[in-house]
Amino acid sequence: MDFFPFILSFIFIILHLSGQRVVQGEVDIQHHHHREPITKLFVFGDSYVDTGNLNKKGFSPSWKQPYGITFPGKPSGRFSDGRVLTDYIAEYLNVKLPASYSKREHVAPHQLKNGMSFAFCGTGVFETLNQGPNMTTQIDFFQKEIEDEVFTTSDFINSVALVSVAINDYNRYTTKNGSIEGLPSLISSVVNQTITNLIRIKELGVKKVIISNLLPLGCLPYETTSSSFKQCNETTNNLIVTYHNTLLTEAVKKLNQQIKDHSSSPFIVLDIYDSFRWVLKHPSTYNINNDLKPCCIGVSSKYFCGMVVEKVKMYKVCENPKAAIFWDMGHPTDAGWHAVFTRLRITNALEHIHDH
Repeated sequence: MDFFPFILSFIFIILHLSGQRVVQGEVDIQHHHHREPITKLFVFGDSYVDTGNLNKKGFSPSWKQPYGITFPGKPSGRFSDGRVLTDYIAEYLNVKLPASYSKREHVAPHQLKNGMSFAFCGTGVFETLNQGPNMTTQIDFFQKEIEDEVFTTSDFINSVALVSVAINDYNRYTTKNGSIEGLPSLISSVVNQTITNLIRIKELGVKKVIISNLLPLGCLPYETTSSSFKQCNETTNNLIVTYHNTLLTEAVKKLNQQIKDHSSSPFIVLDIYDSFRWVLKHPSTYNINNDLKPCCIGVSSKYFCGMVVEKVKMYKVCENPKAAIFWDMGHPTDAGWHAVFTRLRITNALEHIHDH
């Protein structure tokens, strides 16, 4: 994604014209002493939160070696060498990992007591380059489960939804050579539809809805390959990520202000961006190398992590995945997610999930 340098100022012009302020993507948090245990977690979105919804028989590398080598020791459908954001959020909430929607007919009823994940890798708010249910369809799945009484009103008393979405919407746009001039309109559409989706999840009964903002996309390996993984593409971060995160934060803030009960905020922005930036600036704090290079990479640009041709591995894996922040060209390692999650905890970004 190589945009012209002189366009860098474009996003700030748009922000000025739209009356938006560039902020860090944080929502004002009110601290309350009354804490309720979370009993169910529902997950929507893309590969950053998908814990295994893709079909094992498909072509997804997430079900192939070397994915999952750190955890659980074999491929598990996660786009990582180990855990993803959902795993760490579930652990923090003291909730066992929710069942995957695609496996719902093969699990015992008691396994549904932890909630359900409707997230599918490669999906977005709208249609993307990958086949899979977009977020609207994922919520349709959720609604059908409620209509079929798989989940009832009592299941939502202390429930949380985790949402990670939008990166694939922007990937589709840039891959299809969408114009820079059209970006603000796309970003507005993505954020507006995201807000509509969050409201719908809440109206279906979930008490707290967490939406992660965009991580610094310009720092992902597929964006830094042109610099031999030495520096982030700040043009991408400025043109897409800053604007998206600003609009999302402002929209969620307004949404919470419209809620009649101001004792707590039902919609929460999880500032993944800020935590990622911190980890990238202070990698040694988390025993991570100061390197943007992915741990698992194709032997040439024609190949990718997990790819095998005529029984020959066309990829190579670094010696120590625990010292890398990125696993493949678009996803963090287990260690990367752990570092980001640790930073989120230090900043108390997760505390208000329990506000009641």
